[in-house]
Amino acid sequence: MFQNTLAFAQAQDAKDPLKSYRTKFHIPKDAEGNEWLYFCGNSLGLQPKVTQEYIQQELNDWANLGVEGHFDAKNPWMPYHEFLTEKMATIVGAKPIEVVIMNTLTTNLHLLMVSFYQPTKTKYKIVIESDAFPSDRYAVESQLKFHGFDPKEGLLEWKPREGEELLRMEDLETMLEAEGDEIALLMIGGVNYYTGQYLDIKKIAELGHAKGAMVGIDLAHGAGNIQPNLHNSNVDFAAWCTYKYLNAGPGSLAGLFVHEKHAHNKELNRFAGWWGHDKETRFNMRFDFNPIPGAESWQLSNPPILSMAAIKASLDMFDEVGMNALREKSETLTAYFEYLINEIDTDRIKIITPSSPEERGCQLSIQVKNADKSLHQKLIDKHIITDWREP
Repeated sequence: MFQNTLAFAQAQDAKDPLKSYRTKFHIPKDAEGNEWLYFCGNSLGLQPKVTQEYIQQELNDWANLGVEGHFDAKNPWMPYHEFLTEKMATIVGAKPIEVVIMNTLTTNLHLLMVSFYQPTKTKYKIVIESDAFPSDRYAVESQLKFHGFDPKEGLLEWKPREGEELLRMEDLETMLEAEGDEIALLMIGGVNYYTGQYLDIKKIAELGHAKGAMVGIDLAHGAGNIQPNLHNSNVDFAAWCTYKYLNAGPGSLAGLFVHEKHAHNKELNRFAGWWGHDKETRFNMRFDFNPIPGAESWQLSNPPILSMAAIKASLDMFDEVGMNALREKSETLTAYFEYLINEIDTDRIKIITPSSPEERGCQLSIQVKNADKSLHQKLIDKHIITDWREP
């Protein structure tokens, strides 16, 4: 299928239906004007060239309209977050009522756990992957402490077996069979940041719910990368950032998903703010909190428009391309890269990411024996931008 030749790669480029989109991004260059080889979209996506235009539009409207921009801007600021909802929902496989853009990732996870982590004296434990991103671990540990539990007892780790790097679903089943009556929440990364393993979140939801636990997913490394089909997966909640595969800029706003089955439950505990209040009476200022049905009710404050403009620029491009076409190209490119790495005649290099396209996105995690961070630095010096992870 593949060939280890420049001619083959160039032929694939020539017939790629998405080839024109490469020119729509700013790609960093060296002093001689040569483009870097950028393999770090899992950390920060490149900037779409249209982003500056989208942000400039809002700066112009702010300059020319002042506060009236909330209603009279080309893209009125009052409902600005709503311009993002449908396209973002399509990317993650959700209904618009289930999605909102707000805050940042770990903030959203905390707000969601206020609602969906409701421990009792006997059912209070939280399950995460052993190699969960550190911020997820810090968040769930602090939630346990906030509710008066010792993380050493309340935090359960879903671990790979000895000598393996990847998680097995049957080991999660075993854990739930043994301790399910004490588990209140599964908070799992949909695509593991370290190995690139894409987990079956629908199966995870099924297993967790069978034991009466809530199920949340961190899609930091999944949104814009894989197709999680959040609504059909039946997970209770999810959150993700937009600065990685969604190309919305450093530290940009995050996404939040709450399944439709919770959309009209006004009794859910939540930390409330005025932007989550019923839109018709929000400015009356004297009413008791009346949550908007769906994910929007988790909003606290009016959103930062300049960050949302960058997200809008990216989402418009995603909408043009479509996740099906993007995923098809991603699978082909990732498989070709995997093939080229495996063509290297050495036993020092090992790919720990699953080989099946159904179990990974576009990330390949590579272990190199008897190497240290100097290898990463040598790549950087050659303008090959990669992501180093300890150990």
